[in-house]
Amino acid sequence: MPSPFPGMDPYLEHPDFWQETHHWLISLIAESLVPQIRPKYEIAIEKRIYQINDTNDNNEDSLLVGIPDVAIKRQPNTPDIPTHSIATATLTIPTTVKVPAPEKIKQTYLEVREMATRQVVTAIEILSPVNKRSGDGRITYLKKRQSILGSLTHLVEIDLLRKGEPMPVLNNSIQSDYRVLVSRSNRRPLAELYAFNLSDSLPVFLLPLREEDVEPIVNLPELFAGVYDRAGYDYRIDYDRDPIPSLSKQNLVWANQLLQETGLRDN
Repeated sequence: MPSPFPGMDPYLEHPDFWQETHHWLISLIAESLVPQIRPKYEIAIEKRIYQINDTNDNNEDSLLVGIPDVAIKRQPNTPDIPTHSIATATLTIPTTVKVPAPEKIKQTYLEVREMATRQVVTAIEILSPVNKRSGDGRITYLKKRQSILGSLTHLVEIDLLRKGEPMPVLNNSIQSDYRVLVSRSNRRPLAELYAFNLSDSLPVFLLPLREEDVEPIVNLPELFAGVYDRAGYDYRIDYDRDPIPSLSKQNLVWANQLLQETGLRDN
């Protein structure tokens, strides 16, 4: 059973699903591109590790970083105290606090490399929540992004998350729920922006390679349908609940009507 939504399914932005959705989509993009670009190119799945000091005590924001809240409330244990000391000392009951603990977040991305030279021709990034909220993760990604934009490497940047600050583009006031940016090194500073909303279908676009090569197709609707089917989201998602992050009022009304029409929500 496919997703009831025509494009991005907002329920997959929930931290319980996003990490594996990211993983599935990276894998299926790589799988779909290999037969289109071989033997001149290869696809490499690379990994970036962020170390985050999470000092934010807001539950929703903490979840949206992609870090599960592993704090467990426990009643303080009474230590074993020698009997003779009880009469002379009374233990002070402490207050339980939370200290910043570094967490490592692993994020994968794709590189299209020329087989003969091993040179990276195109970088494919799927943004995660850590890239879109202020902090070390965003700073690290923006530095890498700027490095790519100043090089001969093409950049494809896929943003399927409503929450957080979109990646910067100049002189652009376009507002959208989601976006795909295709920046060809030979056309910079111009780039192709596919901006779309919750009610729109996902875009189909060409992946930039060397100028003399036929560009392969990235069919996001087909790939996303494959992710949804392989992960079994049709029986894992509870569409009776509102999605997290929350939808705008307009999107919520539209989504409720859609889910009612498809029989996935009673009211």
